[in-house]
Parts: sequence; structure tokens; C-alpha cells
Amino acid sequence: MKFRLLFSLILISVFISCNTAPKTTTDDFEGKAVVYQVFTRLFGNTNETNKPWGTIEENGVGKFNDFTDKALTEIKELGVTHIWYTGVPHHAVVTDYTQYGISLDDPDVVKGRAGSPYAVKDYYQVDPDMAVDPANRLLEFKALVDRTHQHGLKVIIDIVPNHVARHYQGMNNPEGVKDFGADDDITVEYSKDNNFYYIPGQPFEVPEPLNGYLPLGGEQNSLVDGKFEENPAKWTGNGSRKAQPHFYDWYETVKVNYGVRPDGTNDFDTLPEEYATKGTEEHYQFWKDKKVPDSWIKFRDIALFWTDFGIDGFRFDMAEMVPVEFWSYMNSSIKHANPDAFLLAEVYNPGLYRDYIQKGKMDYLYDKVEFYDTLKHVMQGYGLTDNIPQIQEGLSDIEHHMLHFLENHDEQRIASPEFAGDAEKGKPAMVVSSLISSSPTMIYFGQEVGEPGAEDAGFGDPSRTSIFDYIGVPHHQRWMNGGAFDGGRLSAEEKALRDFYKRLLNFTISSEALMGKYKEIHDYNRKKVEGYDAKVFSFARWSKDEQLIVISNFDSINSKTFSLQLPEDLIEDWERTDSFYILTDQLYGQEYEMEVTEGIGLIEVDLKPLESLVLKVE
Repeated sequence: MKFRLLFSLILISVFISCNTAPKTTTDDFEGKAVVYQVFTRLFGNTNETNKPWGTIEENGVGKFNDFTDKALTEIKELGVTHIWYTGVPHHAVVTDYTQYGISLDDPDVVKGRAGSPYAVKDYYQVDPDMAVDPANRLLEFKALVDRTHQHGLKVIIDIVPNHVARHYQGMNNPEGVKDFGADDDITVEYSKDNNFYYIPGQPFEVPEPLNGYLPLGGEQNSLVDGKFEENPAKWTGNGSRKAQPHFYDWYETVKVNYGVRPDGTNDFDTLPEEYATKGTEEHYQFWKDKKVPDSWIKFRDIALFWTDFGIDGFRFDMAEMVPVEFWSYMNSSIKHANPDAFLLAEVYNPGLYRDYIQKGKMDYLYDKVEFYDTLKHVMQGYGLTDNIPQIQEGLSDIEHHMLHFLENHDEQRIASPEFAGDAEKGKPAMVVSSLISSSPTMIYFGQEVGEPGAEDAGFGDPSRTSIFDYIGVPHHQRWMNGGAFDGGRLSAEEKALRDFYKRLLNFTISSEALMGKYKEIHDYNRKKVEGYDAKVFSFARWSKDEQLIVISNFDSINSKTFSLQLPEDLIEDWERTDSFYILTDQLYGQEYEMEVTEGIGLIEVDLKPLESLVLKVE
């Protein structure tokens, strides 16, 4: 494509003029992946003012340059393989950047003062907030991508295919690329090659605010007048077809049309069933001669632009709101350009998991609705570990594709009162989450130091670190320590928590067994062992050269003392004969003993509250 060649030439000239060091390739990686999600705008902010609805001058903002060599070294040494730089594409913001040729955004259709990262305004540019010089923001981000690669880490960014900002305006479009909606027929509700859906004859109306909401917290602003010019009105991002959407609709965004008619039928070729078992190159060839809707082409070109830029993978927002055939087209194009691309999607309907993996060619999906939600209930004290085995059994054919997490930008912080109220309660869950399958593990920045998300930033409620406003992240700031990135201001408890995460995550990326076989031994022990209850969970992982037993105590008050049993079929699979064996905990190094008698393994266990053991059979 012309624009890809043009962009490559531009980057070459940038490298020469800036005398940038050559990019080093990341090491080949065949074990478990660990994704460090960081809200890019917040990571490097050292300002601790945290005024509700504070401006960028009052509350500060992090920059691409804040990810220094020292910061990236520390992230890498935490046990991370990929960084998901969240909120990078240029989205609608209230801060005035008109001197850089960026149009103003209307606060009536912007959530928060810094804006939602999922209301993208220009897909070929990055957020000006995060640049030291907004005029050179793309170059500053390119330098960050190269710096990240030089530290042996891979880079993921967001693509939000379901919706864009109401005021989308591409200021950096490559040659031949037109903005979304530029060629739409706005006299009709739907046309296959329209990028948006329309409500002909009705202008858009700003939603009626609820619960005393005022844009910018009530600050006077000439653009805050309860109006936004859009005629005819477009469908809203979550699918609302009203000219005046509800306040709780995604009113700051508009729905993208993928060739799905308003009655739900499709205006594109259906992917044959047998393609569920075919590879990405066969999918790529299938679509080569097909006439696809214009929005498909636009998003494919966006993904290839960023792939050429050096991005190693993408996290796709609300992927299930977009047809699976589009994902076959999109992802096969990405894999054709970069077979090693890391493709992660947000899908919350378990009934669709296999379609989006097998037909849509997603590498990974969030394992939220079953696994995360169950662990959350256990951490909160009213869920039972007895529910975990059936979840793993139900996902056994796709377990490798189900990414595990305990925090992300959408979820409550573990330490928030609304979740568990104590970051320590995340420790056994993190052990189980990261070791139970061969899937990637994801952590959210600040999780490793117990960030509670307690700030009243403006838009939205505490318990989730705000993604809509300029804010500092206090526990994370104590680790950042003014840019030293040495944890110098952390409490002893926070240092110990981060040390736990570091030990665990580094083990996950180095263990062969975690890419091997799995067997739960929980049900077996629940039936046979006194003292082993529904606050405990255990399982085995093994490969040819490594055998592990994982035991976690989710009880925050009581120790658990029992004789763990390894069933006969597991001992047989491990080819262990009747004898005594030394076991070494892979987190803290303590030694234990296993006695195998008549084909049954016995381990005397005394687990402190919230303690886990990862025992390797020597």
C-alpha cells in the first residue's frame, strides 16, 4: 500500500536525523507470557495534588519519556514479557491543543477532563497529552517503542473497532486514507459502505445529565452549553438508536458499521464452518477476492500502519460487538504481515469464545466471566474454590487462549473496599491465576504494590484508578519515587508485596511445567483429607523435566494444616515409586518432603493465612 511505503520512508529519515540507536529484536519466547498493562498517561505522573476534575496543569500528566531505561529495566525484571501501553491512540480531550492544529473537543461529549481512551479521535496519531512536544508526539512514541524493544519487551496498544469519538478528525492520515464517514450517504440509516449508522431527519441531542453531573465538574467553559452539532444524529457506540441517548449510554462515541444491517442480518460473505480449523494464511487467502465493507478496510489499514510502526500486538476493545468474519479478515491480515503478532480481545460471552478464537483468529481472550469472577468471589470471602475445577474442565480445549488477570483498567482494584479491601488477599488468587494454565497472565500497573484506586478524580467513582481524568496514582508514585523507580518510598508491606509478585512472575516465565500438563487434585483432597476445605485449592502441573504441586490458602484469618494427598494416577504419570522425595518451594525456597506409599503421595502442609506453596519435586 502506498501509505505503508511512505510511512517507512518517513521513519528512515527520522532515524537518520535523530541518530537513534538501532532497534534490537526481542528474544524468542516459548514459555508463558506476562502482560504488564500500564495506563500510559498516569504511569510517570509525579504530581500528588489529585484535585477532583483537576486540569493538566493542576494534577499533572505522565509522558512517553517517563518510561526511562531504568523504568523499563524494573518492569522487565518484574517478570514481564509484554507491555500494553493503554490509551495511546489520539482520543478526545478537553485540554486545548489548537496551536498544534488539533481541533477542540466539546466537553458535552467527553467523559472526564482527560477523556476516555476508548473514544478515539485520530487512529493515525497518538495522544498529545503524553508528549513533551505535542508537535513531535508520534516521534516521541516511536522512541518509546524502540526503547521498549531494546529492553527485550514487546509492545501492545489498543484498537477500538466498535466505535470512535463523535468528533473523529484524522490529522495524520496517510496518502489516500479518508476519515471515517467522509464518503457516507447520510440520507439513509444504513448502507453497506457507510462507516456509521444514521438517524435521518433528527439532530443529535446531548443526554440529560443524572445524579447532579456537570461537565468539567461545573467549571465555566464556553463549549459547555448542553449542545453538540451532529445532524443527522448517529447511532451511539453501545448501539443506542436514539438521537438523544441515555446518560449511561456511550454517548461520547458513535457505532461503526461493519455491514450488519439494522435488522441484524449481514451484508458480507459468511465464513464457512470448516475455516474454524484452518490457519491464518488460509483465512487471508479466503478474503483476498471478496468485496468487504469499507469499515473493514479502514481498520485493517490502521492495524497494518501500527504493525509497520513496530507494534507487536493489539488489544481489541469489545470485540464481540463486531462480526467474527471481520476478525478473520483483520487478524489474518495482521498475521500475514507479522506471524508473531499478539492479538488479545475483550469478549465476555462464553458462548462466543470458540468462534472468536477459531474463526476470528484471536490469540487470547479475557477469562473474566467465569474464572476471574469466581476468583473475585473467593477473595471477597463468600465464594468457594470448589467452583474452580469445573471452569477449567469446561475450557480445557481452549485454556491456552484464555488470558488471566485480577486487575485491569475496567475492574476494581483488589485493595479497594469495594473489592477485597486488602491487597494481600490477591496473593493466593494470583498464584492460582498465573499457574493454573498455559495462558498468558496480565497485571495492571500498581497492582504489585497494592494500589487501592481511592482517588476521587472527577468522572466516575473510586475503586478503579480513573481513566478519564488527570490524576496521580499514590502507591505507584511511591514505587516510582520521583523518577528513580527504586521503590524508595514504599512501606515495608508494599515492598514485600512487590517482591512476591516479582518472585511469582519470574517463575511463571521460566517454568516448563506451566506449558505442560494440568491436573486438579482439589476434589480428591476435599473428599479424603481432614482440614482441607473450600478455602484451599490445589493442582499439579508437569512437563518431561519438571513436576509441580501448587497449594493456596484463600483464608485471610485461619491457617490450614493437613496431609495433602497426590492420587495414584498422578504418581503413576510422574513415574514416582514408593520412596521419600524432597520438594522445594519455588517462591521462597523452603524444603518439604513427600512420602509415596502404595502409590499415593503424602505431603504434610501447614499453610498460613493467604499463603501459597509452589512445590517442585526434586
